[in-house]
Amino acid sequence: MGRRRFGIEGGIIGVVAAAAVSLTTAGILAFVQPGATVKASADTVDSAGKGSAARRVKVDTSIVHASDRPGRSLNITIDDGPDPVWTPKVLDVLKKHNVKATFCMIGPQAAAHPDLVKRVVAAGHKLCNHTVSHNTAMDHRPESYQAEQILDAQKMIEKAAGGAQVEYYRAPGGAFTPYSRRLAADHGMRPLGWNVDSKDFESGSVERIEATVHSELHLGPTVLFHDGGGNRARTVASLDRLLPWMKQQGYGFGFPQR
Repeated sequence: MGRRRFGIEGGIIGVVAAAAVSLTTAGILAFVQPGATVKASADTVDSAGKGSAARRVKVDTSIVHASDRPGRSLNITIDDGPDPVWTPKVLDVLKKHNVKATFCMIGPQAAAHPDLVKRVVAAGHKLCNHTVSHNTAMDHRPESYQAEQILDAQKMIEKAAGGAQVEYYRAPGGAFTPYSRRLAADHGMRPLGWNVDSKDFESGSVERIEATVHSELHLGPTVLFHDGGGNRARTVASLDRLLPWMKQQGYGFGFPQR
């Protein structure tokens, strides 16, 4: 399990950490292994991606939790995908309940499944950078490593998205540093935390996930779920029950402030 600090998630990305993911980036075959980085070429972002980079503006370096929607509002965030099995199911549940979410994606996962990244964008959801290797100890690594993890993943996700901008950065396991927050913000990605950890990556029932969210919802608006890193059947089932319950409690749904 990853670490959990100041309300920031510690989910694991077993798919990426346990198995190498092959990518074809600028004709280079790269493999992601535990603790490894992928060196992406500066030429990998297509013309649409370059256009979005040119429009980028610096954002605040502080870790955001607040919603951009006034009033009683929640931010649903989905981590560790995209996954070919679970991301479509999560998207279907979100569509069923007319809820938009922020998807925090692993760079190689996005590169491997560009169709899913485009589907996320087409449905009106937002993109978040969750690094290349999901290394929860990256705050103890050199700044050069942090930069590769963040900027390479941003290129992978935006290329997979056809140029749509990645608007947030969530450090794995809450492994933010002043340098990583500043770097992300300088590249248009607001550092993103969370308030409610659904603990959907732990063993237990759908009812236990629901009980956790019910008991922690008073802590703040940003709620964490996962669509990658393992079997997410319980996540899909709990979202299908929690989203209408949240609406019954008078909540609306927005995105994290930028």
